[in-house]
Amino acid sequence: MEKQEGRDAAAVRLDDPWYDALASDWGDPDGTGAGTASGPGPRPGRGDAAGAGRPAADIYREVQRSAAFQEVRGRYRRFVVPASLAFFVWYLAYVVAATAAPELMARPVVGAVNVAMAAGLGQFLSTFLLTWAYARHARLHRDRAALELRWAVFDHERAAKAERDGPSGPSGPSAASGTARTGERDGR
Repeated sequence: MEKQEGRDAAAVRLDDPWYDALASDWGDPDGTGAGTASGPGPRPGRGDAAGAGRPAADIYREVQRSAAFQEVRGRYRRFVVPASLAFFVWYLAYVVAATAAPELMARPVVGAVNVAMAAGLGQFLSTFLLTWAYARHARLHRDRAALELRWAVFDHERAAKAERDGPSGPSGPSAASGTARTGERDGR
């Protein structure tokens, strides 16, 4: 969110690129794009994305084909696939050991705590550790690139909207805030 200065300091404007970029067929079981009461559809007075200018679907396809998007997806897969497989093997080993080797699982470790209890608590601990590792990996290796992709989509959609609106399109505070937003993204 951006804080507005001046006499309209109480007015706050959302500057989220996904705020206005909802899919037109979200929530539609038939995929017609007509919108339902449970989900947003094309909103009145917003203009049709398939009309003049570039359709939103083309913008998303272009971003999906980009090297930056493929890199973000690759980083995601390189973490999630091995981590999921390792956790699944660990869980299966616990279940198989509990079923196939009950005497091993009943062996005491410390006092009344046996191998089965220790391994069960290890399942909870490994779940929390995996969640922490996933969040850390996302923050360090994917979030910045994903945010840049989000802004790229937003900028493409804004340009397509400007093409549709023409030279006499909307102007004013929301149109002027684009340069301030670009400066914030670039760290200026």
